[in-house]
Amino acid sequence: MVYFDVASSAPLHPVARQALQASLDEGWADPARLYREGRRARMLLDAAREAAAEAVGCRPDELVFTSSGTRALHSGIAGALAGRRRTGRHLVVSAVEHSAVLHSAEVHAAAGGEVTEVPVSRSGAVAVDTYGGALRADTALACLQSANHEVGTEQPVAEVAEVCGAAGVPLLVDAAQSLGWGPVAGGWSLLTASAHKWGGPAGVGLLAVRKGARFAPQGPADERESGRAAGFENIPAIVAAAAALRAVRADAAAEGARLRELTERIRARVPSLVPDVEVVGDPVRRLPHVVTFSCLYVDGETLLHELDREGFSVSSGSSCTSSTLTPSHVLKAMGVLSEGNVRVSLPLGVTGAEVDRFLGVLPGVVASVRERLGAPVSRAEVSGTSVVVDSLGKRCPIPVIELAKVIGDVPVGGTVTVLADDEAARLDIPAWCEMRDQEYVGERPAPVGAAYVVRRTH
Repeated sequence: MVYFDVASSAPLHPVARQALQASLDEGWADPARLYREGRRARMLLDAAREAAAEAVGCRPDELVFTSSGTRALHSGIAGALAGRRRTGRHLVVSAVEHSAVLHSAEVHAAAGGEVTEVPVSRSGAVAVDTYGGALRADTALACLQSANHEVGTEQPVAEVAEVCGAAGVPLLVDAAQSLGWGPVAGGWSLLTASAHKWGGPAGVGLLAVRKGARFAPQGPADERESGRAAGFENIPAIVAAAAALRAVRADAAAEGARLRELTERIRARVPSLVPDVEVVGDPVRRLPHVVTFSCLYVDGETLLHELDREGFSVSSGSSCTSSTLTPSHVLKAMGVLSEGNVRVSLPLGVTGAEVDRFLGVLPGVVASVRERLGAPVSRAEVSGTSVVVDSLGKRCPIPVIELAKVIGDVPVGGTVTVLADDEAARLDIPAWCEMRDQEYVGERPAPVGAAYVVRRTH
């Protein structure tokens, strides 16, 4: 089995495994105690903190370990907002932040705060001037990920941090996906990360709060981790996380360049091997190991199952892989095709032969899924000025498949109206029009769902 999903969770790094096993015998005691076993545990914890702080680019006393990256985000956002409550209750986030950030924003809004979501371009990046324009006199905190977890697009963190600094607004950076590749540049105020993204054990997060940033920890007081992360420290896991971070950083430049060549190979070859595919994310400013593409007329869940049968583990932001049957908020914010979405995130040490085997398998898998769904192969030219397609009650990618089947049934200038109540249609039908160079007229109200109107242009 070839694992191509390290953006979700990376396998335990060999260095982390060694450090974990060694520290199980030395790091089990309470590091707050003064006897020998406690002092040993404290030495391990302090060394891990120093190593992690060096990788982050902050002082050791500015960094605490949490129980996860999600916990670090929740605690960081809540503490920063509380620390600046006198300034105001306005929170700024990008539309493509990790769900942990968006969930914190929902809680803040439910408690009476205000939230502004900054839109992104079709490549997934915020515009610095747009982000700066969202800041207000009562903005307590701004959040921006360093790189996107679904499409790999890197954000202009340094430039946004400069704008935030000029406005006197602290910037929290979610660096979960990028920290293994290098420190986050710029004058950020808070930073979070998650160890299992770079080959450390799950259950270890980082929260860095730079001196000068107002911060008020929420919840019951706790003496550990500067009062910012309650509970007994999992020292063996923390030591392993710091060891893995140091190890991957040592090889980051060389391995990053190698993986970028492999993802460029995927980006270049997939559109030529598989028709009707959209490669999404910024082609240049992106993580070296992530590439994402979406396939028309494909059920994303079935596609992932078939790739699994062929020996490849990949993930998806498609609505068809979610129990909610709604598109990924990242793909939706970007305005790109969501159906048949595949994210490939390459692990350290992956070979070119494994990538080539994936490229060899992919066309046949997509073709077989399309055939089962009855995707169009050719279009017949017949008369008529308009066609109405009733796709109510049908889920992705069926509404788009039915649109594609009948677009040839109207003359150039004629329209096809698709009736659909699947949320994915609102995103995928306009995306199909852009890919197929047809005109998307717009969405109209309907008794059930909505009516999506497409005009044939050729």
